[in-house]
Amino acid sequence: MKSSARKVELASASDLFSTEQERQDAKLEKVQIIPLSELYPLPDHPFSVRDDDEVMKETLESVKERGILTPAIARPREGGGYELVAGHRRKRACELAGLATMPVIVRDLDRDSAIIMMVDTNIQRENISLIEKGKALKMKMEALKRQGARTDLTSPQVAAKFRSDDEAAKGTGMSGDTVRRLVRLTELSPQLQQMVEDRKIALTPASEISYLKPEEQALLVETIDSEQATPSLSQAQRMKKLSQSGELNEDTMLTIMSEEKKPPKEDITLSGEKLRKYFPRSYTPRQMEDTIFKLLEGWQRKRQRDQQR
Repeated sequence: MKSSARKVELASASDLFSTEQERQDAKLEKVQIIPLSELYPLPDHPFSVRDDDEVMKETLESVKERGILTPAIARPREGGGYELVAGHRRKRACELAGLATMPVIVRDLDRDSAIIMMVDTNIQRENISLIEKGKALKMKMEALKRQGARTDLTSPQVAAKFRSDDEAAKGTGMSGDTVRRLVRLTELSPQLQQMVEDRKIALTPASEISYLKPEEQALLVETIDSEQATPSLSQAQRMKKLSQSGELNEDTMLTIMSEEKKPPKEDITLSGEKLRKYFPRSYTPRQMEDTIFKLLEGWQRKRQRDQQR
């Protein structure tokens, strides 16, 4: 005779002798004080932590005076300890200040989620170089692609619409186009990346020349050195086009790079809001403009008279 009795799950002792509030509190994230020796950087962390950086100096002074006010975020690490997701600079400041521990919130994050959080919490810092941003955004894009691929297993329609570069732009204050250009910088040779770091080559032309083959990039470095000139956007676009058609060589590159560049425009824009305080409220924009030019003409005549004395 089969038993009709159903299995009954018995409550644990902690459930029997704890309140609902205590069980809910147990689920909340807790700030833990963790030894610095147990905190490791997230693998391939792209953001540099420099001791001589002005922000680093300010962070160090703050840590010495008040300690760590905002806990770092970490995830459990295989092999023991924790991987820092956010708080690498704070950890370094603690080391420089001679502290042995720091407050940390430990979250159970998978690697892709940790990468995305790491990028989003650091990407808007003012002292991050374009190359660091490019490397970080590439990591975020790859993480998003992996997450998108997992989603596509159950939802094929998502694959057609998923754009990791546009997704990577979310939460960064950047457009998808800017993200794409920054990520392209990771395809530049180390020498060209350094020129971007030194602000000798701007972002947009740099993203265009990133499409050149490695040997073409090496030739460009030599040409930049010989001509003492870096490519403009127009020159970079033409070299990219010639590279794609197989026509970029030493001669064609030299022809492009030896062109005399037009001087940059020096347009001046005067804000109506700023000018308005110098004129009666009844003045129209045209009257304001006429008055400005009359005053400038008077100033010019005065300068000419002073020079003739």
